[in-house]
Amino acid sequence: MQLTIFTDYGLRSLMYLAAHPDRRCNVREIAEHYGISRNHLVKVVHHLSQLGLIDSSKGKGGGIQLAHAPKKLKIGDLVRDLEPHMQLVECFDRETNSCRISLGCQLKHFLTEANKAFIACLNRYTLADAVQDRSLFAQVLRIGD
Repeated sequence: MQLTIFTDYGLRSLMYLAAHPDRRCNVREIAEHYGISRNHLVKVVHHLSQLGLIDSSKGKGGGIQLAHAPKKLKIGDLVRDLEPHMQLVECFDRETNSCRISLGCQLKHFLTEANKAFIACLNRYTLADAVQDRSLFAQVLRIGD
């Protein structure tokens, strides 16, 4: 299984915000911290806001911050919310499935069970667990700034 870049960036953004609970952050600083595309991150942050995971405000003093305490946000639930679909194989999507054996195939049942176990395993951990070492999220001053 591989998570999408969208989900990866979403989780990283939430981790960054969890590591800075005392202030509002902005997309530019998160993008610079991870060395990722600001334009792509804008879309991710917008989606996080739509999901109610972050609070966003514009203007002077604006920015983004978590809408919930990090210890209340389970990693598995976040992955499930961020992934557009958790379709591990073609037959999971009834509209586009063209597999000739899907009606009698047992593999899809095993994969469904594994997918549920994956989310359950991740739900043993919270966003707070993922940011225990806040030094990973410290601002790095660049020479010449």
